[in-house]
Amino acid sequence: MKKVISGILVAACLGLSFSTTCAAARQIQIDGVNIRTAAYPEVKNGHVMVPLRTISENLAATVQWSTYGVTLTNRNSTITLKPDSKVAQKNGKVISMDTSPYIKNNLIFVPLRFVSEAFGSKVNYDKVRVTIDSPSLRINGVPIKALQQEYHMTMGGIVQQIKGDAYNQAIYDIMLKYKGKEVAEPANYSWQYMIDTLGAYYKNSEYQFLDDKGDNQLRYDTYSLVGDFPQEMLKDYPPSLIYDANQDKWYLFSETANEAIRKLIDTANQNGFMRTISNTIL
Repeated sequence: MKKVISGILVAACLGLSFSTTCAAARQIQIDGVNIRTAAYPEVKNGHVMVPLRTISENLAATVQWSTYGVTLTNRNSTITLKPDSKVAQKNGKVISMDTSPYIKNNLIFVPLRFVSEAFGSKVNYDKVRVTIDSPSLRINGVPIKALQQEYHMTMGGIVQQIKGDAYNQAIYDIMLKYKGKEVAEPANYSWQYMIDTLGAYYKNSEYQFLDDKGDNQLRYDTYSLVGDFPQEMLKDYPPSLIYDANQDKWYLFSETANEAIRKLIDTANQNGFMRTISNTIL
């Protein structure tokens, strides 16, 4: 029978002695979603340890390896950890942990509470689960509850929503970071892929940041230049644009940003943070 994390956590919180085989759950709830882990959570020195990927992906942190160890970065903090060392760094400041990360079966296990709280998330235990809640994205002071993405293909389109606070914050941050200088509205743009029109832009996706009532607080559309022409003919056209529907303004964007957003959305989907609202693709 699969083990679940709640039994481990309750025992750890109460300071009870136990073996890892008597624990009962293998799921952690992050931003309301039960997360499957690559390996069973464990307890070391009274602290819950989880595979690095469990934290890094679902708190939308980037991971960078070096000879020193592993560095996790999100918008709030940069944390550097080293296997088998209680010495860590948070935003460049050296701090001590109560227990050290370690490698087991080619996975690095990290302390769940330490990493989560360092990223600004709240950790709570009860009799059945551990929950990690990320700070809500706020736009003009309004909490955002979902990011709705819409995209079209040749026949039909898909509307889907992400309800993971860390993912939504990370996607919003990418849009702000890579939104460049304001530019003129392009002469041709559409959901359709206009291969015969020089300087035409294809609409990749429409993103709406929704509040708890489902009202749109901000909408961004991303566009890519249709490139089925010699590069010499396309030199005067930016390869990517982003449209701020609230301001009715166009800005330079980048394919690097588009790819980063797509990667976050794919990961959110794989980990259960996305639901499909409609699908009309034939």
